[in-house]
Amino acid sequence: MARSSATPKKIRMAFIGAGGIAKAHLDALQKFDNVQVVALADVSKKTLEARSEEYDIPGDALFTDFKKMLKAVQPDAVNICTPNGLHAPNAIASSKAGAHVIVEKPMGMTAAECKRMIAAAKAAKKKLVIGFQYRFDPKTEFLTRLRDDGVFGDIRFARVQALRRRGIPNWGVFGRKELQGGGPLIDIGVHVLEMCHFTMGSPKPVAAVGMTDTYLGNKPSNKIASAWAGWDHKTYTVEDLAVGHIRFENGAVIHLESSFAAHHEHRGKMDFQIMGTKGGAKWDSSEVFTDQNGHMMNLTPAWLPEKEGGFAGYFGLKLRNFVDHITKGTPSLAPAEHGLMVQQMLDAIYASADKGGKEVLIKG
Repeated sequence: MARSSATPKKIRMAFIGAGGIAKAHLDALQKFDNVQVVALADVSKKTLEARSEEYDIPGDALFTDFKKMLKAVQPDAVNICTPNGLHAPNAIASSKAGAHVIVEKPMGMTAAECKRMIAAAKAAKKKLVIGFQYRFDPKTEFLTRLRDDGVFGDIRFARVQALRRRGIPNWGVFGRKELQGGGPLIDIGVHVLEMCHFTMGSPKPVAAVGMTDTYLGNKPSNKIASAWAGWDHKTYTVEDLAVGHIRFENGAVIHLESSFAAHHEHRGKMDFQIMGTKGGAKWDSSEVFTDQNGHMMNLTPAWLPEKEGGFAGYFGLKLRNFVDHITKGTPSLAPAEHGLMVQQMLDAIYASADKGGKEVLIKG
């Protein structure tokens, strides 16, 4: 059946990847009255059957081949929740099939892949959005409002931290570089990097230096007690720790630290701090540092709104923004061009680490 050229009242959405992240999306979509989940594709029949039962999705809407799904179902939108290495082929095929696309972070494995994804969406005249849910956190919204009001002046420096002391995932393929592209930097570092970069106003990155190291993840996990013991150290090929230093066209700098396993004080820490010519702030505490009435002041909001469902609630917010972007022309808070810049930063840090810490220029 041919797809209508008019935007439908109810978006027919299909999923590629039906694992844990897809489940979070499916949970959020239960509250949408203008989205219908019409198909799921996953290589695991067991996972498909579980989701079919949980969300009352009929058996004939389940596919182990995503290309067959795209051809048979012709969805209006595709939600991509696969491992990182599949993001680009999934997104490009979905765009070519005439669907709008939202793809989980990171956008791809490399900036080159991201550029091909953008080109495919533009050629098909379809939307491409990246799943950067922390942009919808009330703390991020608070800081971006202050930025727009000029409270920080020109933001010159930021420190990004996405740290786990002993938090190597013991499920999925997070330890396999050939499928993920990297370790904590591309998995959790990307979250804090993208929302810090967004808060800074998304300046263009021009160069980076980086260091990565592996010293714990490739060894058995049973010697030290931890909540996530039992990871597969034999297939572990990603970094435990990544450190980066990124320069931007406007002269600003980001220093980044990200770890799955490292000897630091934090069991887990997700935070960034910005410093500008008029003021600064920390994301986690929402503290603002500025000067008032001849004094150095630390200011904290008395109240910030809580998003329903906490972290899981952000899935609903980013999906609402995606659906409104399709149906109403609402601006996307996570456009593909932002995803590309974030990927360029990740690529440059990894490339610099491979070159012994030499600076890598970011082009295009």
